[in-house]
Amino acid sequence: PAAPGSVESPARPHVPLGVIVAIACVAQFMVVLDTSIVNVALPAMKTGLGLSTTDQQWVVDGYLITFGGFLLLAARAGDLFGRKWVFQAGLVVFTLASLTGGLAGDPGLLLGARIVQGIGAAALAPSSLSLITASHPEGELRHRAMAIWAM
Repeated sequence: PAAPGSVESPARPHVPLGVIVAIACVAQFMVVLDTSIVNVALPAMKTGLGLSTTDQQWVVDGYLITFGGFLLLAARAGDLFGRKWVFQAGLVVFTLASLTGGLAGDPGLLLGARIVQGIGAAALAPSSLSLITASHPEGELRHRAMAIWAM
């Protein structure tokens, strides 16, 4: 292990770099998409689940608050436990919470799923970028990969 404060050069992955960029981009796209796509479904949720205006606001805000609140903690967890592990854990949490939210039959379950989904998103966002920086050598290749991720 590296000494505290030093940067250890990670081993290059056996997965093609383009695949890493594609996976990181899809994960980041899902995180960003889930911040706003729920607004499209709010009218259907209101009638289907009987959501009040306050409930609807919490469905949107529950995700955003936990996403923002856990972002730095998840980034640090990636440093401590490994980017790949945090990415995979975030992906599992995010996916299961998305499934639960989609199948929710009452407002409480939907809100709980959105809150947990925000935690999964907080793990995905920083770890997807750090997977790119760790797998691509310094220089133009890394810059191009980061530019693609940022779009």
